[in-house]
Amino acid sequence: MDLIAGIETGGTKILARICAADGSETIAEQRWETGSAEEAISDLGAFLSDLPEDGRLQAVGIAAFGPLIVDRDSPDYGCMLATPKPGWAGSNLRAALEEQLGVPVAVDTDVNAAAVAEQRLGAGEGLPSVAYVTVGTGIGTGLAIRGHGLKGALHPEGGHLRLVRRSGDQALSTCPFHTDCAEGLVAGPAIRRRLGEGRGLADDPALMELAADYLGQLAAALVLTWSPHRIVWGGGVISGAPIMSLIHKKMLGSLGGYGTGSAGEQPSFCAPAALKNSGLEGALLMARNLASPTQ
Repeated sequence: MDLIAGIETGGTKILARICAADGSETIAEQRWETGSAEEAISDLGAFLSDLPEDGRLQAVGIAAFGPLIVDRDSPDYGCMLATPKPGWAGSNLRAALEEQLGVPVAVDTDVNAAAVAEQRLGAGEGLPSVAYVTVGTGIGTGLAIRGHGLKGALHPEGGHLRLVRRSGDQALSTCPFHTDCAEGLVAGPAIRRRLGEGRGLADDPALMELAADYLGQLAAALVLTWSPHRIVWGGGVISGAPIMSLIHKKMLGSLGGYGTGSAGEQPSFCAPAALKNSGLEGALLMARNLASPTQ
């Protein structure tokens, strides 16, 4: 049986799934807390080597937190760059697994992979371009254009776009690089600092409105730079909070009537993710494409 595998690495957890190459059957699935890169290489290598007797692993896709090198022609393809995540800077999970398993391994950012998956299978199905924003341990942005994630010299890092602070908001940024980027102001660590442990945005309407303001500014920046047909939102910080329509309203206010086009005016323009694990689904799509490039 030909098999493929998908991996999603995040700030707090790592997910992996082994499937039949045609997608007809899930063989195994596992979850780990995110530790060091060395631990991830060891855990994932063991998991992906434990196959059924008739199983033949054909390819692996990784949807990874960044920043990392996603240029397939680079000798450092998959290398993790400077990151606040301890034990990951300079690591290369892709190269390590490819050498250990002896099969091709592809990598993209978790948000690019999620954007492609939501465009192909989820909330952006049928649309030519879909932006994806995750608001979790960090804030990441990805863009899928006709089934391919946006890449340049590096990859989108929209979570570090600078925002206009609301007057009176003196909260310290939790980003070690910037004092007023989206990630530093409203990602998970910033929200926990503002709220305290054990509470979410739904518990504090005033903070939810402030977060929507900042995320609306981020959405407006994505509209002006990428002009997507839809922005899909995921991540633990905003899941369960009635914030989507508020983000859309704040986005329109930030744009001031400019640059939205017909798509941006629609209430469905800002939509919650439809897939349970968008990044993992995107990783599996990468693996399937590696195993059968003509599909």
